[in-house]
Amino acid sequence: MKSLAKRKNGLADPKNQLALLHGGGFADGSLPTFKQKVAETKQFPLKPNRLDIFQVNLGYMCNQVCAHCHVDAGPDRKEIMTKETMQLCLDKLKISGATTLDLTGGAPEMNPNFRWFVEEASKIGVQDFIVRSNLTILRANPKYYDLPVFFKKHQIHVVSSLPFYKRGKTDKQRGNGVFDASIAALLELNKVGYGTKGSKLKLDLVYNPSGAFLPGNQSELEREFKTALEEDFGITFHQLFSITNLPISRFLEFLVASENYEDYMDELVQAYNPMAVENVMCKNTISIDWNGYLYDCDFNQQLNLKIAATGKHISTFNLEDLQQRTIRVSQHCYGCTAGAGSSCQGEVV
Repeated sequence: MKSLAKRKNGLADPKNQLALLHGGGFADGSLPTFKQKVAETKQFPLKPNRLDIFQVNLGYMCNQVCAHCHVDAGPDRKEIMTKETMQLCLDKLKISGATTLDLTGGAPEMNPNFRWFVEEASKIGVQDFIVRSNLTILRANPKYYDLPVFFKKHQIHVVSSLPFYKRGKTDKQRGNGVFDASIAALLELNKVGYGTKGSKLKLDLVYNPSGAFLPGNQSELEREFKTALEEDFGITFHQLFSITNLPISRFLEFLVASENYEDYMDELVQAYNPMAVENVMCKNTISIDWNGYLYDCDFNQQLNLKIAATGKHISTFNLEDLQQRTIRVSQHCYGCTAGAGSSCQGEVV
């Protein structure tokens, strides 16, 4: 499987994704737009709270090509953050007041300056330093084998994606051999102390549904994952984050190809929860792409919806300006407000 960009698929263009998102039931008025829905409870326009999370996408290169990937990441994506842009991120992080640094991708570990960035960022001393890993990268090549020890040295909070605790569903979503490689990586993380009882080395897992449906209850899923992984492999971890698949990029392609798009959007609208709006991640997060541009969230980044502020690049980062902005929304935002809500940290309600 190749990325949408490599296949020159029309949905590789964010404009085409947005056109599809604004069509159908939203165009003819049978479904309320997200703006209309939020306005019903007088929560629109969305305004940011205090900036807590500085999320940096180090590039779209990845060793996997997952069917649901909202980033359209893969080995054929060459977009990688430069060391110069990384330094700008470090400089602005120091003055941002953010308490969490969240590194994502693609596979952020594949950026050639990843270790340098982690070492420099560690000196800043944020309260929570997250690296989002797909796990298989830790076993993909000998040059990555020592990353669990490297993470431990810098007290990194590892957040790892694992679609399911069984081989069949995991490999169907992520490719043959992914489950076994993920289990091997989790065992290595446990070996150095990650995710073990009483350990301060945090290891959390991320679950995304494998099809066109919403995730189940996060607490129940966490119990299932913990029981299965410990009984079958002796693996332990701290928390499970349950994240709704948003209708963008390759998951949007899947919805259209499987003729589930209209039903899925209707399900998201029907599951809208106004309580989730209060805690959506765009209210306390700034997302920075590989080229240094700023977005309200990682999903807006993939739709090229840059922030509605004067300084749209990390080089012109202005905290006061950012705090006054209006958060940009579209129909994909229903994914973050359905049911118990969804964010990069899991449920929000």
